[in-house]
Amino acid sequence: MKTTLATMITLITASSAFAASGAESEGSGLFLILFIGIGALIIVGQMLPGLTLFGSMLKGLFSGKDAESRN
Repeated sequence: MKTTLATMITLITASSAFAASGAESEGSGLFLILFIGIGALIIVGQMLPGLTLFGSMLKGLFSGKDAESRN
C-alpha cells in the first residue's frame, strides 16, 4: 500500500516532466499543406459563383430599363 501511494504521488508531481516540449517538431507536414490547400479550393470554388451572382444583381439593379417594363 505504501509503495502504491508513493508511486502515485511521484507520478502526479512529476507529470509535467512527461509533457512534450515541441522543440523537436519539424514544421508543417504534407498532410497539413494538403488540408489547407483543399480548404482554399473549397473557399474559392464557393466564391466564384457568388461573385457571378453579385455581378448579375448589380447589372440588374443599374440597368437602364424602367421598373414597369420588367413586370
